[in-house]
Amino acid sequence: MNSSLPRFKNPRAKHDFKGRSCSVSAVGSYVPARILTNADLEKMVDTSHEWIMSRTGIEQRRIAAADEFTSDMAAKAAQIAMKRAGILPEQIELIIVATITPDMLFPSTACLVQKKIGAVRAAAFDVEAACSGFIFGLEIGQQFIMSRTYDTVLVIGAEKLSSIIDWTDRNTCVLFGDGAGAAILQNRPHSHGLLTACMGSDGGRGDLLSMPGGGSRCPATAASVAAKLHYLRMDGKETFKNAVNAMMTAAQEALRRCEIDITKIKCVIPHQANRRIIDAVAERLGATKEQLFVNLERYGNTSAASVAIALDEAVATGRFSRGDLILLIVFGAGLTWGAAVIEW
Repeated sequence: MNSSLPRFKNPRAKHDFKGRSCSVSAVGSYVPARILTNADLEKMVDTSHEWIMSRTGIEQRRIAAADEFTSDMAAKAAQIAMKRAGILPEQIELIIVATITPDMLFPSTACLVQKKIGAVRAAAFDVEAACSGFIFGLEIGQQFIMSRTYDTVLVIGAEKLSSIIDWTDRNTCVLFGDGAGAAILQNRPHSHGLLTACMGSDGGRGDLLSMPGGGSRCPATAASVAAKLHYLRMDGKETFKNAVNAMMTAAQEALRRCEIDITKIKCVIPHQANRRIIDAVAERLGATKEQLFVNLERYGNTSAASVAIALDEAVATGRFSRGDLILLIVFGAGLTWGAAVIEW
């Protein structure tokens, strides 16, 4: 632990009667090989590189191959994290996959990942909280570690958003990409690990970002396919406004619980959805450019994989060290939002 780190409150301590802390032992990520640039999109829809950059900050995004699915990308990210943590497949006891683009409605993508990585002893299930899914998954996994139910939990955020995008809609097709990120959760003695996670939802505004078709309300029919009900739909203006407010609320609450301010955070990793959203949240939060980690320009919005991929890249580029505090902030369909403070 960094001895120069200012003191902070561990909000979980009052609940930790026989529990233990939960830390991120290792992370990993995977993105597909194919790069779709703004220049490529100019040939597909009525848009331009300048239009996309000025409104989103995205330059390119990764697109999975036709025979590459969410479970494939999730498994590859997981295997990288496992290798870095020195974890064998049979040591994994629980797999949580956060996704809105499962390979199929059932079985869960987590079960498919279990088979692909050989984690024969693991329980497995999916979490559906859209772009907030990775933080929701971390908090769920943390509970199992704290309660001593499991010693090793694998949390994955993975998406093949290209499979639910209307590539004729210039307002949405420019925003999203594919990829996966994974984290190994374990107890690390003498470390606080995941200090707090604040989560929230507002189902009353679920219509702002949704995919109407495919569920029990609107099963697939010739009519639903013709009406493009199986593609993502978004009210961009209202989504922007709600994203900024919700991410700010969650981040401030997480900092309040730890009794620290933003100056004590080494690295802020927000959901990589839109550069204007990121900048607005950072400005209101008082985060400096040096604190902020952004890889949006290269991957676009990868939903549940977004913060997971960014976390892996932040670790790889040395943006923080053991003992530093990091802040993750997310927002997604549902509406859902959250923030987590982690002692790395």
